[in-house]
Amino acid sequence: MGNDISKKKGFIRFFFAFRYSVNGLQEALRNEAAFRQEVLLFLLFLPVIFYLPVTQSLKSILLIGNTLVLIIELLNSAIEAIVDLTSPQYHDLAKRAKDMGSAAVMVSISLAITLWGYIVLTCIFK
Repeated sequence: MGNDISKKKGFIRFFFAFRYSVNGLQEALRNEAAFRQEVLLFLLFLPVIFYLPVTQSLKSILLIGNTLVLIIELLNSAIEAIVDLTSPQYHDLAKRAKDMGSAAVMVSISLAITLWGYIVLTCIFK
């Protein structure tokens, strides 16, 4: 890598780390359809969270659950990219890594759906 962050110090290191993180988000938005769809859903449901007639704690739990989906999708995309780079031919271990990353996304989405279901039912049956 041309700009080795380990050689940077202080605020400059923070600046470069932040820039790399923004680059990662841009790459995910540009190249990962699933991430784009999840970001869209996140942005659509974000205002709903703040208008739900529930406690701040439940709103925070919903926000964390929805954010976890995005975080885990980013990690899954990173796993898939590195697997594709290191193992371009089919390999059982490469398939396992990709399937496990996908399973992590599925579990996080299931968690988010469960949280939404619980909170919506809480609002209905108050």
